[in-house]
Amino acid sequence: MRHIKVLGITGAVGAGKSTVLAYLKEAYGAKILQLDQAAHFLMEPGQACFAPILARFGTDLLKDGRIDRARLYEKAFGADGNLSELNAIVHPQVKAYVRAWIREMQCRGDAPFLVLEAALLLEDHYEEICDEIWLVRVEETARAQRLLSSRGYPPEKVKRILQNQRSEEEFRAGCQFVIDNSSDILENTYEQIDRGLKEHEFV
Repeated sequence: MRHIKVLGITGAVGAGKSTVLAYLKEAYGAKILQLDQAAHFLMEPGQACFAPILARFGTDLLKDGRIDRARLYEKAFGADGNLSELNAIVHPQVKAYVRAWIREMQCRGDAPFLVLEAALLLEDHYEEICDEIWLVRVEETARAQRLLSSRGYPPEKVKRILQNQRSEEEFRAGCQFVIDNSSDILENTYEQIDRGLKEHEFV
């Protein structure tokens, strides 16, 4: 089993991480795992988080036999929410799932490198899993406009997201490379990715 390097991609909501992931997959054949999708899978019936979440947050979360995530997040993020308790259930299971996925990919050995994506890679200490973590950033005015236009978020929600974001200085402190995705010309972003992958010996 050969070692395959693991690249973490992080950044604030609306920074354009999906653009970077698409390029890494299409141009380089990287294998991608988005941690939000892993968490959603683990909440499915029979998976590791399903029973513990129901035990803690109630069976009224069920809709057609599955956890209604909107209702779950409403409970967890509400005035009397217990987000820390939800995280304590989900985050360790996601990390275990990630480690198993990496082992599987390394056994297969058909990927040039692996990519993990999440906004909370630094908070959840994925530096212990990733060879490097890269930041995707964008100028705040451009990010606000993208959240308004591409996602259709109302101005109040955009303002709340911007106010609650982790500071760019905090992101930069834990990352080994920064991709500036502020330009509307995608080739500018792609050139930075190409340079970073070569300079940091992922390709």
